Amino acid sequence: MRTLIILVLSALTSTLALAGVKIDHWLAPSGAKVYFIETRVLPILDVQIDFSAGGVFVPTEKSGVAGLTQGLLEAGAGDLDEEKIAGRLVDIGARLSGGADNDRSSIRVRTLSSKTEREAALGLLRTVVSAPTFPQSVLEREKGRSIAAIRESETRPDAIAAKRFAKAIYPDHPYGDSPTAESVASITREDLVDFHRKHYGARGAIVSIIGDVSRAEAEVIAQNLTEALPAGNDALTPPPVKLPATDVIKIAHPAAQSHVHIGLPAIRRSDPDYFALLVGNYTLGGGGFVSRLMKEVREKRGYAYSVYSYFAPRKLEGPFEIGLQTKREQVSDALKVVNEVLSDFIARGPTANELSSAKKNMVNSQALRMDSNAKLLGYLSTIGFYDLPLTYLDDFPAKINAVTVAQVKAAFARHVKAENLVTVVVATD
Repeated sequence: MRTLIILVLSALTSTLALAGVKIDHWLAPSGAKVYFIETRVLPILDVQIDFSAGGVFVPTEKSGVAGLTQGLLEAGAGDLDEEKIAGRLVDIGARLSGGADNDRSSIRVRTLSSKTEREAALGLLRTVVSAPTFPQSVLEREKGRSIAAIRESETRPDAIAAKRFAKAIYPDHPYGDSPTAESVASITREDLVDFHRKHYGARGAIVSIIGDVSRAEAEVIAQNLTEALPAGNDALTPPPVKLPATDVIKIAHPAAQSHVHIGLPAIRRSDPDYFALLVGNYTLGGGGFVSRLMKEVREKRGYAYSVYSYFAPRKLEGPFEIGLQTKREQVSDALKVVNEVLSDFIARGPTANELSSAKKNMVNSQALRMDSNAKLLGYLSTIGFYDLPLTYLDDFPAKINAVTVAQVKAAFARHVKAENLVTVVVATD
């Protein structure tokens, strides 16, 4: 019986994903932007609040402030310490989580939609996001943990390569910064309080709500969550990205495997070339074993167990990256093959068969990317944060199917230029 119930609920949720998703959007009296999907399939409510509070707004010497500010929201708020917050979550069966990246910081709650549990969870979320206390003792503890993790990562070739690659493609931009032991050690409680005051404002907040509530209930929820926040700014503008000059950076390390990253700043999330690059990259290196890079580098030559490529669009130009690991004695040969595959793809694009297969796979797998409230919440918050059309999810199949070989070639030519490609190799002779 339990298995049957699970199967029925899964089928109902999948049906929601396949049937189309109705997204409501409005501006709360507080100034927050609200995005809402009503679904009565499960007695669950998921709410996420996003702020323009990512690492891009932090000076290099204070790198780490965005992550610590977000991470310490649950360390104490109002008259509650972290133990009391954790205890209340257990009592009501709710879960708080979140994170910070280059562009934004987020905090979300999952709770039962029944009135008692819902109000308790949302009241706790309101307190945590609007009245964090950033206790000094917890800050020192978390700084110590962060510094220890940073120092440990500085011994690993994968972490060294990732950080050096980010700095190389964003040499004079916060996107290239990574927290260091020194920058984290310099962070004070006042830094967190100031960052929260400047970046966790109501007018810059995006509230995403999905679950077992009505539109009227969602309006009350959004306003209650954001009315106690500082007013904040309508929009925060990070500094512009400048393209790097082509370069090859080699970093010594005793590892037996070379870690290779190739790429450049490539695309904003709002760029009209997004779908052409997404479809094209599936053939180049995003489609696993059917991708050209995997076939040429792994299957034909055995240079690497895995090789991939991806675009990671952001508010500004996010990276295009090719990555692999290979034996250090054959890294030059592997790099030659990778560069040949990339050059040929930019010049010729995918074949008609490759394009057709990529489209079919991407469209057919869409339902699996939307088969739970949690996944839909991720899309909803992305639509809100990046100002995408409310019909984005419904339009996705048509946008993918409309991409042509000529569009892929043109998009790659515009965004992946040889004169701006940077190569970083860690552990090489």
